[in-house]
Amino acid sequence: MRQTLSRRAYLQGGTLMLAGNKSMAQTSPQSIRFGLFTDVHHADKPEVGTRYYRESLTKLEEGLATFRKSKAEFLVCLGDLVDAARTLDEERALVAQAMGLIRGTQLPVHFVLGNHCVQTLTKQQFLEEAKQKRSYYSFERGGVHFVVLDACYRKDGVSYDAGNFDWKDTEIPAAEQSWLQQDLAASKGPVLVFVHQRLDVEGVHAVASAREVRAILERSGKVAAVFQGHSHQNDYREIDGIHYCTMRAVIEGSGAANNGYALITLQPDGSIALEGFRAQRAYQLVSRAKTPSSK
Repeated sequence: MRQTLSRRAYLQGGTLMLAGNKSMAQTSPQSIRFGLFTDVHHADKPEVGTRYYRESLTKLEEGLATFRKSKAEFLVCLGDLVDAARTLDEERALVAQAMGLIRGTQLPVHFVLGNHCVQTLTKQQFLEEAKQKRSYYSFERGGVHFVVLDACYRKDGVSYDAGNFDWKDTEIPAAEQSWLQQDLAASKGPVLVFVHQRLDVEGVHAVASAREVRAILERSGKVAAVFQGHSHQNDYREIDGIHYCTMRAVIEGSGAANNGYALITLQPDGSIALEGFRAQRAYQLVSRAKTPSSK
């Protein structure tokens, strides 16, 4: 059950309502629905701790079936589609297997690069498998501006490639930050951002320049929400009017009940419904998102 709200956001019937975002209401003339999942870590190896690698594809299939049934317009994978393999050929086979399932939906898909995506492959090799030209870019749909970011860089500015990095060393470099600032300035309407590593915290799961990147998002006055993965656990923060939703990992836990994925619906009235499935948590929220005219 979804309800239209004014300045409040709360859970109703398993749906997360983020409302009161005037920038969303200003330029979103139609309802937009997309599927969202993260951290599949597909691999042919026994479980390690809470990670059940050989169950990931079955969990992914369930999510994809839900997205098709719900008539999602496109899909977003927030990174770490596969885990590290022993050889390059094995890794290519894992990627092809997972992407084959995803493409079977016949829905457009956008891949955010995660650190495990380039643990064995180079960044270019993964993008070629994904049939995606760039690692960071933006696109428009239904009056909403979507931004895909790439935080798979070291703090020294070197791009992740075939395991030449420590996963705790993650950055959005100056050139990408400059592009982001220009992209947001040129966009007309409400913005949603996708990134693998986290922008809302400090520590090992966070982008080194998270504060600087958040400042760019905040100054634009157009960003409604950021969706991220990487730390595998449900989490949520609101910082200066922007919602930061960290999604549950597909890989975590054994059995269907431990799966996690979401269906996002952007409504013409400005509300954003995040419907969580299985272990994807729901929240009660209050929106204070800025608008382009706000001071």
